[in-house]
Amino acid sequence: MMALVIARNTFRETVRDRVLAGVLVAGLTLLGVTQLVAPLALGEGRRLTVDLGLSAISLLGFLVVLLAGTSLVAKEIERRSIYNLLSRPISRHAYLIGKWIGLSATLWVVALVLGTGLWGLLVLRGWGDHGPAVLQAVYLSGLELSVVTAVAVLFSAVSTPVLSALYTLGIYAGGQWSYDLRAFADQFPSGLNRLVHVLANLLPNLPLFNTRGLAANAELTSASHLLVATVYAAAYCGCALALATAAFESRDFK
Repeated sequence: MMALVIARNTFRETVRDRVLAGVLVAGLTLLGVTQLVAPLALGEGRRLTVDLGLSAISLLGFLVVLLAGTSLVAKEIERRSIYNLLSRPISRHAYLIGKWIGLSATLWVVALVLGTGLWGLLVLRGWGDHGPAVLQAVYLSGLELSVVTAVAVLFSAVSTPVLSALYTLGIYAGGQWSYDLRAFADQFPSGLNRLVHVLANLLPNLPLFNTRGLAANAELTSASHLLVATVYAAAYCGCALALATAAFESRDFK
């Protein structure tokens, strides 16, 4: 219950942040810009619109995570409001989970607003048949952002905002190229090979949430893919938040 209270307050605070308004304006503007360059795409204007529109959801959502998520805990410490919160009957794990839920909810709003804008643009252009595929891609992008938010909360609980942002950026980049990292690991000697494979497996498998190529062709992914992605996101978020709680419990705010 206390986690939901913290989540609601975090959601309200993040929604009122000017960064969120700027991200939404930037995303909708980008959708308009794609129509200006579509004639130069040699007949691939529809693919360009869908691909860039969905990419904007992931990248702009990640920008919100970097600017807001990596300072979630540090901001409370700087304001000294965390002392009042933790002096009440609020467990530290409920505090972190509430922060994660609140920011994740904000990112889902960003994904839905930009996804709706993309779908509306496709309908206006006579490409409404892409709707179901775009909906699936937006859902998977929301899962991806939830995973990245859990990573940001983990680093925010143990480090400064700047270092948290750098760590989160590194994990995000490594997660995007996790498949390539596994393939590259096969070129190393056996001992180093195993180590790199372990590191690659610890990184979030972000390509699992990328169906932009399918959506650009109005193709749906399978129900099993959606199920696996959902379960994986829930499990990874759970593990990241468990580690965040363990590290946060050791911090002394007295």
